[in-house]
Amino acid sequence: MANVMINVPKTARRGEVIEIKALILHPMETGFRPGTNGRIIPRNIIERFTATWNGREVFSMAMSPAVAANPFVSFFAVASESGTIALRWTGDEDFAVEEQVAITVG
Repeated sequence: MANVMINVPKTARRGEVIEIKALILHPMETGFRPGTNGRIIPRNIIERFTATWNGREVFSMAMSPAVAANPFVSFFAVASESGTIALRWTGDEDFAVEEQVAITVG
């Protein structure tokens, strides 16, 4: 399991634009770097990040080997209804992490 830090407001006014921030600890190996033994370290990257609000996708991005280790993502969404924001990272070697946070919209 990966370590994830998420910053989402607990409450928002309907129609308010909120910032959602997420950081995941992941090495993001490119597959081009040699290890201490001289052999190439196998590629191990997060390939996709998606965010859904009550099951509807509000943000997604594709990642590449050029993305730094421990990728930080920040994006904005319009608060339309209370519910759950789910953040999902998927990648090489069947890597998949999903975290959910609740938000109340009034």
